[in-house]
Amino acid sequence: MSKTEPLCLSLLNICKSLTTFKQIHANVLKLGLESDPFIAGKLLHHCAISLSDSLDYACRLFRYTPNPDVFMHNTLIRGLYESDRPQDSLLKFIEMRRNSLSHPDSFSFAFIVKAAANLRSVRVGIQLHCQALVHGLDTHLFVGTTLISMYGECGFVGFARKVFDEMPEPNAIAWNAMVTACCRGGDMKGGRELFDLMPVRNLMSWNVMLAGYTKAGELELAREMFLEMPMKDDVSWSTMIVGFSHNGYFEEAFSFFRELQRKGMRPNETSLTGVLSACAQAGALEFGKILHGFIEKSGLAWIVSVNNALLDTYSKCGNVHMAQLVFERIMNERNIVSWTSMMSALAMHGHGEEAIGIFHKMEESGIRPDEIAFISLLYACSHAGLVEQGCEYFYKMKGMYNIEPSIEHYGCMVDLYGRAGQLHKAYEFVCQMPIPCTAIIWRTLLGACSMHGDVKLAEQVKERLSELDPNNSSDHVLLSNAYAVAGKWKDAASVRRSMTEQRITKTPGWSMIEVDKIMYTFLAGRKQCKITEEAYKKLKEIIRRLRVEGGYVPVIGRVLHDIEEEEKEGSVSVHSEKLAVAFGIARLCKGRTIRIVKNLRICRDCHAVMKLISQIYKVEIVVRDRSRYHSFKDGYCSCRDYW
Repeated sequence: MSKTEPLCLSLLNICKSLTTFKQIHANVLKLGLESDPFIAGKLLHHCAISLSDSLDYACRLFRYTPNPDVFMHNTLIRGLYESDRPQDSLLKFIEMRRNSLSHPDSFSFAFIVKAAANLRSVRVGIQLHCQALVHGLDTHLFVGTTLISMYGECGFVGFARKVFDEMPEPNAIAWNAMVTACCRGGDMKGGRELFDLMPVRNLMSWNVMLAGYTKAGELELAREMFLEMPMKDDVSWSTMIVGFSHNGYFEEAFSFFRELQRKGMRPNETSLTGVLSACAQAGALEFGKILHGFIEKSGLAWIVSVNNALLDTYSKCGNVHMAQLVFERIMNERNIVSWTSMMSALAMHGHGEEAIGIFHKMEESGIRPDEIAFISLLYACSHAGLVEQGCEYFYKMKGMYNIEPSIEHYGCMVDLYGRAGQLHKAYEFVCQMPIPCTAIIWRTLLGACSMHGDVKLAEQVKERLSELDPNNSSDHVLLSNAYAVAGKWKDAASVRRSMTEQRITKTPGWSMIEVDKIMYTFLAGRKQCKITEEAYKKLKEIIRRLRVEGGYVPVIGRVLHDIEEEEKEGSVSVHSEKLAVAFGIARLCKGRTIRIVKNLRICRDCHAVMKLISQIYKVEIVVRDRSRYHSFKDGYCSCRDYW
């Protein structure tokens, strides 16, 4: 090795950018070292694997390398399969088989099988499996383990098991891959049987089972396994926090995070984003603030994903101002998720024009908007009634950015027209869609018909939905609403009777409120306990005051039961969000903002009550319903009664 070679290698070790790499490459060419296989291989490996956004340059480097060996082929195949274009690694493997004197080795097959897994293509995976058989590498430990993972990723657990059973001496990694395949395929029983048979279990074995149980919603089994674990790492804790959060058990997720801190362990990126996600979903602002303080004190504020999760938490807890402060703080670190989260935050709070402004700033910053960014943008236009702008951005998405609209984008457009009352335009748009229309699209249109009382169109849409999803309770309720808004009470009652006869149950409405860092859930009609008794008692007092001081008269137009007026008033008076706000007034200090999360769309009567409470009790109320935020203050709502 000449004196210049160690210098080139040491420079590569500290190289962090493509610009610096090009300078090193130029120096290699100047010194005539490009034909040295060792140097050429190191250059390619650093460019394809270690540097970001340099894969195209790596491909050019490979192209001009005379007689690349199997290591160089493998390096480029690996770089391509790990990128967002794994299909190109298949082309490179085919090129290697046709044109190269080098034969594929175990690494070649391991990397290319991973590409098939990333593509979720079992057809390609089977072809590669056959090629591995031809080369006698199918039972190679490394290749076999990758084949198991590939079949598991593609949902073919039986094929994965056959590969596993043919392995002469599977190691712990192969056992873990097989257990993972079972968990991915939803076969937790099979996964547990394999876990119990394992000759040696490592920490990953336990974590795989934890992840499988939480993904399957088997939270008690996950908890039992977590308690049995001989030792736990940050992955174990993160799995429990994220798993319980995703399954809606937010208080338990918070409890695991507190326990993690009590154990003296430092939360990692995943556990922090997981617990912040729980705060966001539950509307737990106070706990979110505590986490924000912890992030600042622990020196973790530099992590972009944590800041994005924090931004999302403040947004979904109804504090858009704090979300904006977080967004401003990460000015130089913003990625597409940061911009999209800020747009979504403004959109959900009804600030459509501001969301559009953020979109334009993102374009100016050089970040190219993706599919999700356009969903947020169209959502903003929809909830602010900006029909013309929404149409403009929908066509700009394809025309300027070459993004093919997905079903979510079409759904936003139907919602845009529907909220604005342009129902027949929405219907025409649906009929002209170039992709198959889903039940969700028709249901969006049915919701708009319900809102505006267009019975004739509602009946047409419901007929289409009956073909796709005949027993969905939401469709029956929306049709009933359309009849009720139009004053057709007998038709509304008929739909309700039909639901009863077919045993179709309506999704129960619930509301959550955070008081002293504890989450309380209210469900109308639930058996009373001390908490609900307190809420009912306070609510009766509030309603009496609203009648006297605010002239409150219940909005009963959409109470769809065939009952007397007095009973209808009673029905709307105990909706879960009213119980939650009453409990908040009873328990929270005067001047504190009341924040409520509701799983369904807020009804007109509850909307009217919240406005009156904010005016008479001089309190700010923020309600997050199924589709947006409502900020009530001094008798007004941020949605301007457009929701």
